[in-house]
Amino acid sequence: MHFHTIADGGCRSYIVGCPDTDAAAVIDPVLGQIERTAGLLAREGLSLRYVIETHTHADHFSAARLLRQRFGAPIVMHRNSGASDAELRVDDGHQLMLGQLRLKILYTPGHTRDSMCIQLADRVLTGDTLLIGGTGRTDLPTGDPGALYDSLFNKLLLLPDDTKIFPAHVYQGKAHSTIGEERETNRRLQFREREKFVAMMQSLDLAMPTHLTEALRTNISGGKTVRQLLDDAAAATPFMAMDELAIRLQARRNDFVVLDVRERDAWERGRIPGAKHLARGQLELKVDEHFPDPDIEILTVCEFGKLSTLAAATLRTLGFRRTIALDGGMKSWREAGYPIDEGYDPALMI
Repeated sequence: MHFHTIADGGCRSYIVGCPDTDAAAVIDPVLGQIERTAGLLAREGLSLRYVIETHTHADHFSAARLLRQRFGAPIVMHRNSGASDAELRVDDGHQLMLGQLRLKILYTPGHTRDSMCIQLADRVLTGDTLLIGGTGRTDLPTGDPGALYDSLFNKLLLLPDDTKIFPAHVYQGKAHSTIGEERETNRRLQFREREKFVAMMQSLDLAMPTHLTEALRTNISGGKTVRQLLDDAAAATPFMAMDELAIRLQARRNDFVVLDVRERDAWERGRIPGAKHLARGQLELKVDEHFPDPDIEILTVCEFGKLSTLAAATLRTLGFRRTIALDGGMKSWREAGYPIDEGYDPALMI
């Protein structure tokens, strides 16, 4: 059996493949590791048949949709998943055929209502249901400590002791464990009575994932992350270095426009000399009125260089073909000691 682990911080993704047919599945792929995942498939000569998500992730961004787009493999999730792009929905006891391998679905709700584990050969991929030395949390949307107890004690812990477990997260540096080892040493599994286990899970005081709302939004809807939007905008936009801008300002060139897209109060507190002000939220509504020539060179500026990149990409989409963005933002401009103007100037307001 082909079996590869892909680490991304504490997250773990897996590639499983049949050695006879080279058919493969990727389980819980992470957005930041998509090229590595694709590279491993190519290196091993594997043909991707399934992209499997053990649950709707709330702490990282899934690469499932991008893998589906690249390889044409369907996204597999439990039938209770709210994800819009899951084409192949499965339930407890179903099997996925992967050449000579059989991937058995174990429905294990608790961490989320759509959580499932994947059993094959001598191992089980436990998602966030059973971790090494821990369990999945139940305080996130659709979590249920009572359901998690049933999934653990009435399903996973009934597997043979020597069954290897490979979770979707690793926090203690250990790559895998066994059912027997977890039954004996996992502190949370020592609460063997349902009421005590539920009370223990409800008493945990855990920090919320950093990107909880964004991760749930993108993983459920198939929308883009903010990072993806910025990367797409940057790929479609050229940039100007700060030293180049400083040279142009010193030469008093008037063949381009510096457009500050921050809010007015930030613009008044400190701006690049001569920078006109047009807040990003008004860009599409006012740009035609004030810039009738689509061939004018416009340099967008913001505080950190992110909003200005999105603004520049938008202007290019609108037909302003010579729009560029400052490489950096006002924060970097100040720190570099370049000149700054302050205060209200009606001549520069758009």
